[in-house]
This record gives sequence, C-alpha cells and structure tokens, in this order.
Amino acid sequence: MKDLLTYLVQSLVDHPDEVSVTERVVDDETVLEVRVADGDMGKVIGRQGRIVKQIRILMRTVAQRRGEKVSVEVLD
Repeated sequence: MKDLLTYLVQSLVDHPDEVSVTERVVDDETVLEVRVADGDMGKVIGRQGRIVKQIRILMRTVAQRRGEKVSVEVLD
C-alpha cells in the first residue's frame, strides 16, 4: 500500500525525490502520511481537494479488496 501511494504521489509532483510516505497503525486502521515539497502541495491536493479525494478513494478501494482499512493524510 505504501509503495502504491508513493508511486502515485511521485507521478504528480515536480520534485519526486522529496516525497515521503510514512505508515502508522491506529487501532485496526493503517494511516499513510504523505509529505511533499512546499511547492508541490497544491499538485497533490488539487482544486477544492479533488486530487487528494480521488487518491483516498483509490487507496481505500485497494485496501478493502485486501480486507484492510487505510486512510491517507497529507502533511505540511
């Protein structure tokens, strides 16, 4: 899951080498935290949050097929 999210975010930004995804488990849910360069934040979030919303939907769908719970947070 972490590798898929890293690939998706690196494909969107201008500075893919500055993308970091950390994984932590809260209760029974995996939380994936994404950090990007300051100038790339808008590219990951998108207008009115559309891109990050679609990323969250995609990651949730993949996780459900595996029987897992996942959420995605974009940190500044």
